[in-house]
Amino acid sequence: MSPVRLFLSCLLLKEAFALSGRFWHITDLHWDPTYKLTDDPGLVCASSGKRPAASAGIFGDYVCDSPWHLINSSVYAMKRILPDPDFIVWTGDDTPHVPNDHLGEEAVINIVGNLSHLINEVFPHTKVYSALGNHDYHPKSQHPGAPNSIYDQIAEIWNKWLDPMSKETFKKGGYYTEELLNRAGFRMLVLNTNLYYDQNKVTQNSDDPAGQFSWLDQILTEATNNKEKVYIIGHVPPGFFEKKRNKPWFTTRFNKQYLDLIEKHHSVVIGQFFGHHHTDSFRMFYNSEGSPISTIFLSPGVTPWETTLPGVVNGANNPGIRVFEYDTETLLVKDVLTYYLNLTYANADTARWEKEYRLTESFRVPDASPASMHLVLEQIATDPCYLQKYYDFNSVSYDLTDCDSDCRVDHVCAAREVDFDRYEHCLLKEGAVSIHGGMLLVLSVATSLVMAYW
Repeated sequence: MSPVRLFLSCLLLKEAFALSGRFWHITDLHWDPTYKLTDDPGLVCASSGKRPAASAGIFGDYVCDSPWHLINSSVYAMKRILPDPDFIVWTGDDTPHVPNDHLGEEAVINIVGNLSHLINEVFPHTKVYSALGNHDYHPKSQHPGAPNSIYDQIAEIWNKWLDPMSKETFKKGGYYTEELLNRAGFRMLVLNTNLYYDQNKVTQNSDDPAGQFSWLDQILTEATNNKEKVYIIGHVPPGFFEKKRNKPWFTTRFNKQYLDLIEKHHSVVIGQFFGHHHTDSFRMFYNSEGSPISTIFLSPGVTPWETTLPGVVNGANNPGIRVFEYDTETLLVKDVLTYYLNLTYANADTARWEKEYRLTESFRVPDASPASMHLVLEQIATDPCYLQKYYDFNSVSYDLTDCDSDCRVDHVCAAREVDFDRYEHCLLKEGAVSIHGGMLLVLSVATSLVMAYW
């Protein structure tokens, strides 16, 4: 290669690299301070609910929430893998899965405070955008749409990360907005979607808890007028849980209101980032013509805790943390890298956080735009190899069993349809496809056998 061509290639490479930013997303740490190694497997942790923690080790057990050793390991792994991120997204759920009478307001505040201190200690110069999880309140999931002492106390804990206006709206309803990295034209919206959670009895009779919907509409309208590009983060996502059929998270009314706002303002909403599931998944939004307009990225949790939700099989996961690569000019998500800790190996040997996969490599798409994520979904829906790959990643390489036809329907429909009615239609349509495909397979095998013995 000539010196001139080499110089131009280096210049282009430098320009391309300069346009790429990276940030961390962590979620669902669920610290269980009661975790301890003991000879009685039923007494290892309160979060197991007396389920025996038969394989408990220093980094945890699949029926328990995170011991401090695991949380500490995860945050320091972030520092080792990407020590200087542009910012950190932290989408909540800090306390363990225990009954309310085992916690109390003081315990919740102490846990949120300890985890916040750790993140700030390891990343003292990094901006953190932090959202409340449904477990970051007492009683859990009962977030009110009005000022209260927990919002006030957490706002003070996060004082370094919140500007004065953010603190004001956070104390009002647990949400806020800021210019992303203080850059004009770029905005972060941090939502308190726990207000819309179907387990939240406090807000179910309200049309707009804490005025968050009207505020969101106003902020996104202003963003459109100002030609801003927006990221949205929150904890509880709209739509359905992919591991349990017909399990929504929002109430019907709130789910529709959220979808309507995203469709109305999709031109400025460049990315959405949520947690809550503990699993690795995504949700697509389409316009009335069926074109993909937005994606929710659901990042896996740090806690390995096996869900007690009835009907869910193999509901644990390996601990996961995630890096997003994005275009610093457009905010387009360019790639997703998930790192994980194989809990079994870590307890047997040493903690080794390693790359699980890179989205563009594993699913052969050019980026993580809505158009590309639609292609990923179509691959999962039509190709058994991609379906199985996605299913393995869904539990962060914990559940490696085969994803059968029912499993396929559950995952495809949860990712494709966030709207309640369209989700029901998808179950019927994809179920029929699975039955039809199964019949064709049986007929094909039967024909082959007949021909073999003819």
